Amino acid sequence: MKTTRRTHWAAGLVALAFTVAGCGGGGGGGARPSDVNPSGKIEPREISWLLSRPADGAVIKTMTKIADEYAKDHPGFKLKLITTPDRPSYIQKYETLAAANKLPELFDTDATPFARKLANQGRMMDATKLLQSLGMYDTYRKAALDYQRFDDGSLYMIPFEYQLEFFWYNKAHFKKAGIEVPKSLDDFPAMCTALRKAGVTPIALDGQDQWPLERYAAYQPFRTDGPSYVRDLKKNKAKFSDPAGQKAVNWLSALGKAGCFANGFSAVGYADAQNQFTSGKAAVYNIGTWELASLATTKLNPAVRGAIDFFTLPTTKGSATAANEFVSPSGIGMAVNAKTYDPLVRDFLKFALTKYPAAYAATGELSPTTNAKTAIPANATPLYERAVAAADEVGTELAMPWDTQLDPTTNTRLQRELVLLVQGDVSPSEFTSTMDATLGQNAPKYFQ
Repeated sequence: MKTTRRTHWAAGLVALAFTVAGCGGGGGGGARPSDVNPSGKIEPREISWLLSRPADGAVIKTMTKIADEYAKDHPGFKLKLITTPDRPSYIQKYETLAAANKLPELFDTDATPFARKLANQGRMMDATKLLQSLGMYDTYRKAALDYQRFDDGSLYMIPFEYQLEFFWYNKAHFKKAGIEVPKSLDDFPAMCTALRKAGVTPIALDGQDQWPLERYAAYQPFRTDGPSYVRDLKKNKAKFSDPAGQKAVNWLSALGKAGCFANGFSAVGYADAQNQFTSGKAAVYNIGTWELASLATTKLNPAVRGAIDFFTLPTTKGSATAANEFVSPSGIGMAVNAKTYDPLVRDFLKFALTKYPAAYAATGELSPTTNAKTAIPANATPLYERAVAAADEVGTELAMPWDTQLDPTTNTRLQRELVLLVQGDVSPSEFTSTMDATLGQNAPKYFQ
């Protein structure tokens, strides 16, 4: 029943995406997307930010503090946070408000086809021109901005974070199994087999949330074809039956046959997957630097702390991308509503975005800019600083998470079929047939 509801919900979003295309272009007033320097008096008022971020996270805490500081010098100003941490509920609220032309001054969005429609209608400010006008564009990490771009390279979202995704591993388990860090993605099945023989669960995986397994689906095509494969796949210009797709499908099937993931992995939640690794029950854990406080500080279980290390996404023979190119997301971006853009919004953004990098980095997080040094916590292990330093070595090609790229219906079906493929409930050929048919039915409508 849960899957059925998710499918109907995804289909509803597709229909809503077409509804918004009929809304009045230009947002019914306000600024043009390129008019980033509006004239007029700064008149303080309450402005709102529709967002999907953890309420106790560093982004919200940092921006709240900055907004309070701005309000002291601008009586009457207030930043109202409209928070919906649950992502599916957030997307439904965001797209409903967009269809009704009632989006607030600031709102979170990924670079989806829905957001592209809003940009085409002139309803989002040009982030490149805005950041350039503030003298900040060149301070942002290239990868952080690239993650927010549409396929044509245009930028309408501003990043507030920067993450690197690593494979954390237990050196003691690897030594016991007699293996080294895999040099190629193709070495993973053998790695898992050896770890299983050593009595260890090879890879901890949050199967309940589904996106972690979808990361694995993205890895082989990114190495064989680079970012172009998923850009073409989502528009049905590439298929799972293509060589890059088959490499991924057969590799995922091999991971399942080698017992790479914990038994019953599809029912394992985020906290349980993390605990499998931090308790020493699993040897590998693929997760981002947002978990540095749990994996690279003295909070980590002392019994395993000294054995933990990490490696980046391995390459493959003839890889189209380099070893320093992997998943390095900057999270959901913030868009600026052109309809409500005025001197106050611009002035607040100038104040906030100027102060944000240093304030955010002071919390121990990686700033989306290069001009703020991350504060290493007093209880950090040497891995913390190493992970932070890796941000300065990231290459130019970015591995985009597929859940932000595919149309909702195809993505929901893919997540379900991936579990069946890895569990051995469907064959690679059955998986391929199902997913190519799903793409063919849904992608052309969503990306038209």
